[in-house]
Amino acid sequence: MSQPGTATPVVPGQRRDHPDGPVRRGFPPPAGWLPALTRRRWAVAAALAAIGGLALLVRSWRIDLFGFNSDEVVYAGQAASLAGNPGYTDLFPVFRAHPMLFQAVLSPLLRSGEVGMGGRWVVAVIGVLTVLAVYPLGARLYGRRVGLLAALLLAVMPYHVIVTRQILLDGPMVLLSTLTLYCLVRYVQRQELAWYLATAGMLGLTMLAKETSVVLAGSVYAFLALTPRVRRPVRATLLVLPALAVVFAAHPVSQALAGGSNSGRNYLVWQLFRRPNHPMSFYLETVPAATGVLLLAAAAGGLWWARRRNGWRETLLLSWIAVPVVFFELWPVKGFQYLLPVAVPVALLGARALLLLPVPARLRRPGRAGAAAPAPACAGRALRLAAVALVVSTLAASSWDAVSHQGRSTFLAGSGGVPGGREAGRWITEHTPDGSVILTLGPSMSNIVRFYSRRQSYGLSVSPNPLHRNPSYVPLNNPDGWLRNNNLHYVVWDSFSARRSPFFADRLMTLVRRYHGRVVHTEYVGTADASGRVTPVPVVVVYEVRP
Repeated sequence: MSQPGTATPVVPGQRRDHPDGPVRRGFPPPAGWLPALTRRRWAVAAALAAIGGLALLVRSWRIDLFGFNSDEVVYAGQAASLAGNPGYTDLFPVFRAHPMLFQAVLSPLLRSGEVGMGGRWVVAVIGVLTVLAVYPLGARLYGRRVGLLAALLLAVMPYHVIVTRQILLDGPMVLLSTLTLYCLVRYVQRQELAWYLATAGMLGLTMLAKETSVVLAGSVYAFLALTPRVRRPVRATLLVLPALAVVFAAHPVSQALAGGSNSGRNYLVWQLFRRPNHPMSFYLETVPAATGVLLLAAAAGGLWWARRRNGWRETLLLSWIAVPVVFFELWPVKGFQYLLPVAVPVALLGARALLLLPVPARLRRPGRAGAAAPAPACAGRALRLAAVALVVSTLAASSWDAVSHQGRSTFLAGSGGVPGGREAGRWITEHTPDGSVILTLGPSMSNIVRFYSRRQSYGLSVSPNPLHRNPSYVPLNNPDGWLRNNNLHYVVWDSFSARRSPFFADRLMTLVRRYHGRVVHTEYVGTADASGRVTPVPVVVVYEVRP
């Protein structure tokens, strides 16, 4: 077997990509090979079943504890409108900022009634499928053990667990990007045009899940540019690019046929000229902890201590990491879930590193002649097993803490549901007249209130400048006049928006005092103080106002 990164010679009777070496033809198979192969396959299947069950457990545990956040209600409302659900068609437009692949898949579940947790369950299952898809990818790159360990690492990685418990586009996008990576690996190993076309088609589907995944085309280009050993046929590329364009063209064509082209252009302009929503240090502060510091350290260490084995496989995985990281670090708009595509290559590099972990010299024992002999196999296995257990247990503990928390008075977009939002919206439905209009602090809570209460709502902080607001949001140029003329009937304050926009929080409370606001409902979460005592903290407050 050649070392990774070196050209593998093709000899008669041998497949270049075969994980177990040459395939013997014309000779009888060794005795007992079929039972051994069967036992190995059953062992792999059992291990994958256990990993899949663990992945489903952490993604479904208390999945309905909190209601949807702003992004979730947008995608769920969009899918419900696409299905013709009468409760949402007037409140959530079908065409918004993103392609419609996932929304179209979700829409059959949302044809009538209130949208429940079915969408989250769909994403959780997609997350489990991504975990399982890592195994054949890892097995193709490094062997079955790396594939199984990488799947286990992704199953309990907090970053992937948190995002795949929400109705977000990033979970389905990462499943498709993982399949794209698999097709690219098969092309590199087999050098067949069919896998080259499959890579383009899967990348097109990935972009249909979320258009920001176009940056992965840069990863493919970087890998091919940095790996001269991989054949890059010009004629095949001329076929691949149209195939990619044809698949992704489903999004603009569907918009044009439905009369939504102007909406698509407006969203593009808004995305290009949006103001930065986080500092440059945002990803450095949030993503490493969510991915796992020990896992990142293992992946980086493995690239160093196995540097003599590095080859095209590591170039591919590093390209899949570097291009999205650089792009979204430079892109002014940042979101917690935007870097999720890097989770799969990080898990693969981490699994490879843990299984190649070098044994310290102190575990070596002197040979007969007094020279150092290789470390005992049992000592090396024990050390690597301990390292794997440490990394997996820390990831699992972080994920379990994230899915089991009782509530928070602060919120980071993309990191989970919003405590109190669903309950406040349902209270408004049950205790306010039909046709009531709600003023919220920001557009995020406005989306949540609109989704759960089926009442029209507006965000105070929505900018009147079209370049500085989402095209779906309607600004109130004169909220004071709306209140004076009794066109707004309730005001909703929330702690999450207040922390981000203290200026508008002060302005909202000024309007509440000016128009005789009185508290009619409050939602609380329990927060532990320094002594460990749980204290209820208000997170959503509903005021009734009158001129």
